[in-house]
Amino acid sequence: MGHGLSCARDGDEHDFFRAAQAGDLDALEGLLAADPALARRATIYDRLTALHVAAANGCLPVVSMFLSRGVRPDVLSRSKQTPLMLAAMHGQIDCALALLAAGANILMFDSVQARTCLHHAAYNGHADCLRAILAAARTTPVTDSWGFARFVNVRDEHGATPLHLAARQGRPECVHLLLESGAIVSAPTGSYGFPGSAPLHLAARGGHMGCVRELLAWGADRVQRDSAGRIAYAVARKRGHGACAALLNPSAAEPMVWPSPLKFIGELEADARALLEAALAEANLERENKILLSLKGSSKHSPPSPSSSSSDAGAGDEDDEEGEDELCSICFEQACSIEVQDCGHQMCAGCTLALCCHSKPNPTTLTLLPPACPFCRSCISRLVVAGSKAKGPALVAGDDAEEKAAASPRLSLRRSRRSREGSSSFKGLSSAMGSLSSKIGRGSGRMAVDSDALLLDKPVLHDLP
Repeated sequence: MGHGLSCARDGDEHDFFRAAQAGDLDALEGLLAADPALARRATIYDRLTALHVAAANGCLPVVSMFLSRGVRPDVLSRSKQTPLMLAAMHGQIDCALALLAAGANILMFDSVQARTCLHHAAYNGHADCLRAILAAARTTPVTDSWGFARFVNVRDEHGATPLHLAARQGRPECVHLLLESGAIVSAPTGSYGFPGSAPLHLAARGGHMGCVRELLAWGADRVQRDSAGRIAYAVARKRGHGACAALLNPSAAEPMVWPSPLKFIGELEADARALLEAALAEANLERENKILLSLKGSSKHSPPSPSSSSSDAGAGDEDDEEGEDELCSICFEQACSIEVQDCGHQMCAGCTLALCCHSKPNPTTLTLLPPACPFCRSCISRLVVAGSKAKGPALVAGDDAEEKAAASPRLSLRRSRRSREGSSSFKGLSSAMGSLSSKIGRGSGRMAVDSDALLLDKPVLHDLP
C-alpha cells in the first residue's frame, strides 16, 4: 500500500524521496538542512513532490513538517493530482485531515479522468476519507461558490458521479454516505460503464447486493432504462447474478424507501435516526429473505436476519424487562421507541417508518406531504426518542418524579377518552400499518421506558392524507 517512486536526478534526491516514503523524519531534516530547496523538488517522471509521497504512504509527521515549512497543500503532479487526492486514493485518513486543515482545495480535477478527491475516495471505498471530505465541503468556500449538492454530484470526464463509482466498485458504506449527503440516486452516466446507466445498473452489473439494498432503500427506480433500453433486472440476469436479479425484478415486492424528502427526517437526532434506519434495514431484509426463499425454495441462499435471530435468541432473557415497556398502540407487538414531540404520542420505530413511507416520494419533484399523527391528526414536525425528555429530570428530581407519575392516571384517562371519540373512522391506517408492520419483525426499535409511563388505549384509525 502506498505510492511508489520514479527516478530522481541524483543520490541526494533519491535518498530524500526514500526518506519521505519511509517516514524517516530525522533523515529528512538532515537533508533539508543541507539543501532547503529539496522540499520543492519533484520526481522526474510523475513529478511527485515529497508531500505527495508522504501523503500517499500515510506518513503524517512528514506531511505536517512539509506543511509547516510552507509547502503548498495543493501542489500538482504531472497528472494534476494533489496530495489530498493521493491520500484519499490510498485511504490515509490522518494525512487527509491534515491537508484539509491546511486548506487543501477539494474542488480540483486531475488530468487522467477529470476526477476530484471525492471520486477517488468513493472509487477506492475509503468511507472515512469520504466522510472527511464531505464534512469539509460543508464549511469551505465550495458551498458558497459551487453549492454542496453540486459538489456531491460532480461528474468526471465520462459523466460518472462519485455515487456511480461507489456502486460499480461495490462500496455500500460509501453509497450510503453519498445518498445521505444528497447524491442523486437515479442520475444516468455519460460513457462510464454503459451509456445512460444509473447507479442501480452499475451495482447490478457487479452483483453488489449491499449497494443494491442501499440504492433501493433510497428510492432507486427499478424500471429506469439505460441507453440500450435495459432495466437493472436485465443487467443482473445477463451477468448471472440471480439473487440480485430477484430483488430487482419489477414484479417483486416494493421495498420500503427512506423518506428523505420529509423535512423532519433530515432534522432527526442521531439516536432517533439510528432506530428508524434499523427498522428500515430489518423490513427490507425480511422482504429480501422472502424473495430469495420463494426463488430458491430453500433457505441456503437467504440467511436469517441477524437482528431477528439475535432478538429471538434473547427473547427469554428480556421477557421480564419488556413486560414493563409500553407497547405500540398500532401494532401491539413492539415497544414504543419514537415520540412525536409536539403532541407527545408514541409509536414503535417500525410503525413510525411505515407512517412516513406510506406514500413513495415523487422522484421528479421530491415532494412529500408530512404525515399526520395517527392519534390526534396533528401534523408531525419533529420526532425524538421516546422517554428522552422524561429521563433527564427523573434522575435529578427523584421523589418529585414519582409524585408526578402518581398523578398521571388522570392524563392517561383523558387521552384514552379522546382516542375513543373518533373510533368510527381511521381504518385506512389500520390496514397500512398492518401490512407494513408485518414486514418489520419483532425486536426492531425496542427501547426500555419507565414502568410508570402513560398507557394509551388502542388508537382510533383514520385514513392517511
